[in-house]
Amino acid sequence: MNRSHPIIHEARLALGFGGVGMIGFCVDAAMLRIGLMLGLAAWAARIISLFLAMQATFTINGLFVFHSLDRHRFSRQWGGYMLANGFGNFCNYWIFLTLVSTHWPVLSNHYLALAVGSLSAWAINFAGTRLFVFRKLRAPLETPKTAAPDGPSPGPGPA
Repeated sequence: MNRSHPIIHEARLALGFGGVGMIGFCVDAAMLRIGLMLGLAAWAARIISLFLAMQATFTINGLFVFHSLDRHRFSRQWGGYMLANGFGNFCNYWIFLTLVSTHWPVLSNHYLALAVGSLSAWAINFAGTRLFVFRKLRAPLETPKTAAPDGPSPGPGPA
């Protein structure tokens, strides 16, 4: 399969987005730990950690995955990213709180709840980011032209 094939291009974007998501997960987990160590309630520490992780992933995705971060459209892209990822992150946060509130020995672990919530949001966030925020579309695959440079393209042939 050709490297420029649209399916390969989308798969590379999805993998890159996933890689950036892992960086965001690390930022999220580190900030959650700091918040908890500072004595914040889990819900407050999670809101702060999630917001900071979103800032990191917005920047990295815009610059290195989608190559579409534009200083002239920065506020629109930032707002779109926050909105497009808001639903997925709402699901992420809701799952986190639900699991932590069970007080079950394994499921209520803050970091397991963080992982489960983060994974659930990945597909929603990728779709929103790809389709609405950084939607620079690739041109369809081009087929070689058989026409002379200044002449009309040849017809289907003799009938």
